[in-house]
Amino acid sequence: MAKKRIDFITMGCSKNLVDTEHLMRQFAKAGYNVKHDAKTPTGQIAIINTCGFIGDAKEESINTILQFAERKQRGKLDKLFVMGCLSERYKEELRAEIPEVDGFYGKFEYPQIITDMQHTWDNEIASERIITTPPHYAYVKISEGCNRTCSYCAIPIITGHHKSRTIEDILQEVKWLTTQGVKEFQIIAQDLSYYGIDLYKKMQLAELINRMADIKGVEWIRLHYAYPAKFPYDILKVIRERDNVCNYLDIALQHISNNMLQLMRRNITSEETYHLLQHIREEVPGIHLRTTLLLGHPGEKEEDVLELEEFVRRMRFERLGAFAYSDEDGTYANLHYEDNIDPEEKEHRVARIMRIQENISAEINAQKVGKTLPVIIDRQEGDYYIGRTEYDSPDVDGEVLIGLNTPLQVGQIYPTHITAAEDFDLFGEVTL
Repeated sequence: MAKKRIDFITMGCSKNLVDTEHLMRQFAKAGYNVKHDAKTPTGQIAIINTCGFIGDAKEESINTILQFAERKQRGKLDKLFVMGCLSERYKEELRAEIPEVDGFYGKFEYPQIITDMQHTWDNEIASERIITTPPHYAYVKISEGCNRTCSYCAIPIITGHHKSRTIEDILQEVKWLTTQGVKEFQIIAQDLSYYGIDLYKKMQLAELINRMADIKGVEWIRLHYAYPAKFPYDILKVIRERDNVCNYLDIALQHISNNMLQLMRRNITSEETYHLLQHIREEVPGIHLRTTLLLGHPGEKEEDVLELEEFVRRMRFERLGAFAYSDEDGTYANLHYEDNIDPEEKEHRVARIMRIQENISAEINAQKVGKTLPVIIDRQEGDYYIGRTEYDSPDVDGEVLIGLNTPLQVGQIYPTHITAAEDFDLFGEVTL
């Protein structure tokens, strides 16, 4: 059986991870021993799911391909396949540069790998996956692609137009995941706000999440990557009223100055952004908002950065990440603007925002001390159980550290008294 082992390596976002998990299930059904992100790959076959979003991610993907190509040259690997976003964008260039790879497959072509390995894609298990996250949570992708035209973003070039999955298809997958012990569902898409418009001619995010919340075994639902322009306001009622929909929303705002919002082609103004955030906070008291901001985009001036700093201080986001602009092939910004802000200056602007956010995060965390919050346990590490509140998404948000005094079960949700706080993490004791 050692010969039939396949090592899967996933680069980039959780949307890629979902594709990998579906492909792993198909190969397992075909009789292969599948492993994901093994520290020491030993399989005769390797499948790399690449990221092509920004420069650093592309470089990491290429380096990973080259490492496995070298293994193949040394006779340690029989077959090497590459799929995903980088392969979608640069297939011909990669094929010419790295001939050791047996096949390059675009973002949506990965079922062809099964065919090329002399097997048939089994539609009977289309909803099934091999879960590579801790078994109590999973990512659920409700759509692909994006219809927005943001200046800096290569995603629409890579993935094409927005394409929603049907509500029935998604609910079938969620029901199957509950049979595998999944209780926490991270709902992901490039643009949650647009969900349903292509299929149903209207926004259907609220309808989908409401029906998902009815499924037995679904304990937490968390929403990722809403778009601020034409926001689906009816989702707020669902977040507020359904106990198993987390008081959490990931909504990427990128900037606040009208100058930058226009240059970035965000289709929303500063005034509309403030109104949206006020509305969300009023409709869902206690909601935790996660956002991302982009610094160093062409045309950004010092006054734009100062306005953004004031915005961060004023809105006091519970969760925030800031990133430096990366000039990406084929984007509107790449074709029409000059990337003339020094890389060090970009990083300096990012650091300015994150210094402000660090203090805000510390203050918000300190307010949780003395409260009792439900916490889901992800793992045991050293002298602590590591868990998360409903306000924390895996890998990107803070964690709750709980001493080992009381035996706890990974994957269970416990009432936890918060005893101390740091800038991003909390400490607690389970109160049984």
